[in-house]
Amino acid sequence: MEYWIWLSIIEKKNYTITRRLLDIYKTPEEISKLSKKELEQLEVEEQMIQEMTNPNYRRIVKAYMLYMKEKNIQILTIKDEDYPYLLKQIYDPPSVIYIMGNKKILSQNGIAIVGSRNCSLYGQKIAKHLSYQLAKKGIHIISGLARGIDTFSHIGTLQAKGKTIAVLGSGLDVIYPPENAKLAEKIVESGGCLVSEYIVGTKPLGEHFPARNRIISGLVSGVVVVEASEKSGSLITVDFALEQGKNVYAVPGNINSPNSLGTNSLIKQGAKIVTSIEDILEDL
Repeated sequence: MEYWIWLSIIEKKNYTITRRLLDIYKTPEEISKLSKKELEQLEVEEQMIQEMTNPNYRRIVKAYMLYMKEKNIQILTIKDEDYPYLLKQIYDPPSVIYIMGNKKILSQNGIAIVGSRNCSLYGQKIAKHLSYQLAKKGIHIISGLARGIDTFSHIGTLQAKGKTIAVLGSGLDVIYPPENAKLAEKIVESGGCLVSEYIVGTKPLGEHFPARNRIISGLVSGVVVVEASEKSGSLITVDFALEQGKNVYAVPGNINSPNSLGTNSLIKQGAKIVTSIEDILEDL
């Protein structure tokens, strides 16, 4: 397992290279045996070669393993049978995902609900309503634990006594935003889980969130956008969903509201309008 953890740290530098190496050498342990010269012949970048040949990685990884055991953090590798099937089908699935909570629900029926961090009261109400009603039907809700629509989607699910999955853009011990720490605890306590491709201790850097979004869409059969501005990060999730062949849904909004520009534009482009959960259920 320590070789897989090592690979998960390395691959954030370049998914394409690590996936190519895994295809060729089959296991992280075999990849770790490659010399600097062999890596150069395989056209691996110099900075990445330095990290891959760092002799201190074993000590660092063992410390991570002990810490994750204390925190009850589970590890799934892409070679494990219970690695989520839908996630494995995307173009660049993470080699390792870290999980806190009920990992079984990662392979069960789910819908993602995402949207603006600076959502309106209308957006809050709709996110809670949709997540509540879908959870009552036994559908798990996946979102990103961000402020705004994500938060209210998780809350609506919990109010329905359903199970929800939060995908983080940081390590599982670094909850972001910090005010959602209690919400994260409730998600786990209620039979849901927290998921991340990032090793514990990883800070919530801006570059992590677009990558995180491909996992949100990768775990589900469809993505619902409740509110989104013209340049909302939620639209990145939509791009991934379309690339992955997933259904895309959008809740129509006030044409005078900046928070509706993204969602109304999605509808113009062919996203399915959602006015009730039946619009989603008929596709499941």
